[in-house]
Amino acid sequence: MPKLRVLLVDDHTLVRRGFRRLLEDDPDIEVVGEASDSNEALELALRLTPDIVVLDYALPPENGALTTRRILAAQPRVKILILSMHSEPSYVQNAKEAGASGYLLKNALDLELVAAVKQVMEGNWTQDPRLVQSAPNSTAKRTLSTRELEVLHHIVSGESNKEIASALGLSANTVAVHRANIMDALGIHNTAELVVYAIRNGLVSIP
Repeated sequence: MPKLRVLLVDDHTLVRRGFRRLLEDDPDIEVVGEASDSNEALELALRLTPDIVVLDYALPPENGALTTRRILAAQPRVKILILSMHSEPSYVQNAKEAGASGYLLKNALDLELVAAVKQVMEGNWTQDPRLVQSAPNSTAKRTLSTRELEVLHHIVSGESNKEIASALGLSANTVAVHRANIMDALGIHNTAELVVYAIRNGLVSIP
């Protein structure tokens, strides 16, 4: 039986080294690559075609939820297991909506990581047992699209519509429309509130 091929993504070398040791202690798992940021993660996911990506949520320059969307758009068959320091339901929901297959807290991973990787590969949503199983919120805000999350990332970084347009290859008018749609979707009326909301709810990483 072929080994499960894992790509590790975390911006801390020592953390990746620890995860690699944990995973490769299991004879069924092979770590085929390591990435330190979201751009490298996408590049390696395309080149190495792993079975599963073990992905840190607080990833530069874009967070794990947006990176998950990018990887799955390019490699729909890949499974993604999110590792995070955050136990808030909004972070778990962001990961689910992005298409991740599991969400584990980063502390006390010793015995859980290998089991979670195998559960995810069996097609089951895998959630850290310490997290509250939250019921779907019927009054939840509309889920932002991948493009809206990209624009939001740049807004939180303090960029103007013109700067965002240049970075994303859009017109300034299109960016203004996205900005308005994001605020409408989240029920927010100014940029300062938007930045606070986005950071507090894990929609973006802190610049």
